[in-house]
Amino acid sequence: MPYTTRELLARMIQCEAGGEGDNGMRAVASVIANRARVPYGEFSRINNGGDFRPILTQPGQFTCMQETVGGAYNPQNVYNMNPQEIHYEIADWVILGSTLGAVANCLFYYNPYSPTCAGSFPPNGTGSFLTRINNHCFYTPTQKYAQT
Repeated sequence: MPYTTRELLARMIQCEAGGEGDNGMRAVASVIANRARVPYGEFSRINNGGDFRPILTQPGQFTCMQETVGGAYNPQNVYNMNPQEIHYEIADWVILGSTLGAVANCLFYYNPYSPTCAGSFPPNGTGSFLTRINNHCFYTPTQKYAQT
């Protein structure tokens, strides 16, 4: 049986930011919500008017949705997660319309595994650095994103 959107989102929050504390998890959930709600560009064509599921399952977007990465098994995937109450609380919070103000309208994030964040991400320049929360760097859409 497929996961409900709430269950899939809770698993994604745990998988992508489970070690990032409350604000880190809320920031990642906010980016997912921003993608589900953005009215222009690539994500607006995918989100079906606010649906989280096509955003979560869009190919190539979240490592946690991949069972293999680079030809090797990826043990850190949503299917191996065991969400706790906090992950469901954050999933409910973002589904009901809340987002973390610190990440504003960010549509992109990543963990650079280094102390610095790149000025733009993804590499195609559709996101501009806004802030860092714990290990993740967050990026607002550029004019180039609007053309995607």
